[in-house]
Amino acid sequence: MAQQQENAPNKPVHLMYLIGAVLLFYVTQWSIDWIWGYFGSPPTEFKITMFSALSTVIIATYCYRNDRIYTLANEVAGELKKVTWPTAKEVRTATLVVIIMAIVSAIILGTMDLIWTNITELVYG
Repeated sequence: MAQQQENAPNKPVHLMYLIGAVLLFYVTQWSIDWIWGYFGSPPTEFKITMFSALSTVIIATYCYRNDRIYTLANEVAGELKKVTWPTAKEVRTATLVVIIMAIVSAIILGTMDLIWTNITELVYG
């Protein structure tokens, strides 16, 4: 517990746990509905939702109280604070380069496909 006090909770860590819990809830709910529906008629939607919510709360609480997982989440949040994020201008420039290269690649591949189709037509008649 001393290490948990050392790494005081911060917003990114809590946000990671919240997003993880919400994703786990939906994945659990959809998986139960799909698997149970595959083998037979599924129970009511209310029962599936309650089971998913209960299991998510248990798993999320376990992960939040586990010192190893909590420390890892704090380390990830600390590393993300060190990241130098690109500016809006850099993002626009990189996006434009990707779009232009995709168009150029499509033109090259389309031309090669057209040439190859014509050669194949000549050979096989």
